[in-house]
Amino acid sequence: MKIQFLGHSCFYVEENNFKALIDPFMTGNESCPLSPCDFSSITHIFVTHGHTDHLGDTLEIAKKNDATVITNYEIACFLKENDVNAHPMHIGGRTSFDFGVVKMTPALHGSSIQTKEGILYGGNPCGFVIEVKNHKIYHAGDTGLTMDMKLLEIENIDVALLPIGGNFTMDIQDASLAVDFIKPKKVIPMHYNTFPLIQADPLQFKTKITSSEVIILNPGQTYML
Repeated sequence: MKIQFLGHSCFYVEENNFKALIDPFMTGNESCPLSPCDFSSITHIFVTHGHTDHLGDTLEIAKKNDATVITNYEIACFLKENDVNAHPMHIGGRTSFDFGVVKMTPALHGSSIQTKEGILYGGNPCGFVIEVKNHKIYHAGDTGLTMDMKLLEIENIDVALLPIGGNFTMDIQDASLAVDFIKPKKVIPMHYNTFPLIQADPLQFKTKITSSEVIILNPGQTYML
């Protein structure tokens, strides 16, 4: 499985015919080395919540690729009104797809969608456990530390994608506790250094983790699982 970090919380995940983007914030993201036009065969897009730096370029990419967006019910309704294929889920839901299994997990954050007409309610923010070919990826979305993360230990996560930037999400200290709760085999830090308010040193995070392997990716770099 290919996991490519595209800056902020955006990842590209590929396994055979499964080609997915998670939180495709590219336009306006100076750290992202790619643009929406660089993708021509995306099958799925995962959106953790409605904020612009996560919903990002979902509309453009989904329409261009005829991709299915997996997200919460409220965002799915918004996308369907804009002629995008969307599969709605809610917290705790687990669903089988042709590529594998997805579980929607809790996230402590907000969610809203900015439109020309004003701000729309964006439903519950979330994370995802995505299982493809017996590999499990956990993308936490934007979240603070929560005791619910202890339940993820039984999922036997291969790679956890965790925010470390603080202010809007967990900081390094709380993300370190999250690793202790989840006990993933590997961890990739995300959601840091995109904006001044979320400056963080991933090497400092790495020194705090002893139970899992920390993989630090620069935007554009790939990890093969």
